[in-house]
Amino acid sequence: MFSDSDHRYMAQALRLAWRGLWTTTPNPRVGCVLVREGRVVGEGWHEKAGAPHAEVHALRAAGELARGATAYVTLEPCSHHGRTPPCAEALLAAGVGRVVAAMQDPNPQVAGQGLTLLRQAGVETAAGLLEAEARELNIGFHSRMTRQRPWLRLKVAASLDGKTALNNGQSQWITGPEARRDAHRWRARSCAVLTGIGTVRDDDPRLTVRDVPTTRQPLRVVVDSRLETPAEAKILDGGAVLIACADADAARADALRARGAEIVVVPNAAGKVDLPALLAELARRGVNEVLAEAGFKLNGSLLREDCVDELLIYQAPILIGDAARGMFDLPELRQLADRRELDIRDLRKVGRDLRFLARLRQPQSG
Repeated sequence: MFSDSDHRYMAQALRLAWRGLWTTTPNPRVGCVLVREGRVVGEGWHEKAGAPHAEVHALRAAGELARGATAYVTLEPCSHHGRTPPCAEALLAAGVGRVVAAMQDPNPQVAGQGLTLLRQAGVETAAGLLEAEARELNIGFHSRMTRQRPWLRLKVAASLDGKTALNNGQSQWITGPEARRDAHRWRARSCAVLTGIGTVRDDDPRLTVRDVPTTRQPLRVVVDSRLETPAEAKILDGGAVLIACADADAARADALRARGAEIVVVPNAAGKVDLPALLAELARRGVNEVLAEAGFKLNGSLLREDCVDELLIYQAPILIGDAARGMFDLPELRQLADRRELDIRDLRKVGRDLRFLARLRQPQSG
């Protein structure tokens, strides 16, 4: 169905889309390549929300050469009016003869309508070329559109014996500077960074992107059931902060709001923060990807409540000892059949440390 040149040009469009990795929130990352008579006549990528989409940039670059060309787009062209006009109509107006999309848009406002609009107007259309790669690029956007929750990536820095902090809470620094810099790249691509009150008390982190250049800071989210975040906490310095609690004490809430924090009350039956409800709230706010950087207690809660999609684990070649804190506060298993299994997606060395990227396998039914 697709030729070698189709694959080559879609791969080029994907490389363009990656340029928007840190900037497009809450929109998807999209690239477009226009090809006419075997020559690239225009290309573009979506840079940020409210700015022109990838197709518009490519059409502007191509000008009259877009007529009769093939458009390779990493996501189905939109068919609805948002902050910008529909890209499907722009392609039609330019006289493009063929449109190849890597994947259908999971947004219910589009969901096949863009390609249908083009096809009904006489444009040849096709979809599914390098779809897996395109889905990975926008895994958070796809999650938000299809599951109404962000993609949650849980980051852990641990010793070789699986410890994340001393028993007194000290954890800085277990991994080396290269691993910490790499973790900032994952922060930069995330829409939100999530932590717990324990980490705020023990480490007083800012959780901002600092080690890599970026034009955007992610939303910082604190899970704090009893609203114990100190008003002088560094996490409240500069940038948006959302504090999720189970019961908003008026005086504490006022003090935190005075520092610029927003308070959201999402209790569960146990008087703790309802973590799935919090993720749903973040999705309603346009959050696609969440990077959780928390302590072993919140890590365990996120796993127990099936909020984790992916683990990002940095493991340092050091030993801390059995008395130190582990990665996850999870109940004791009575049989190995109850274990949670992972699929290792990537394994590499970062400085002196190892970095694992793993996804949780869904339990088999029956």
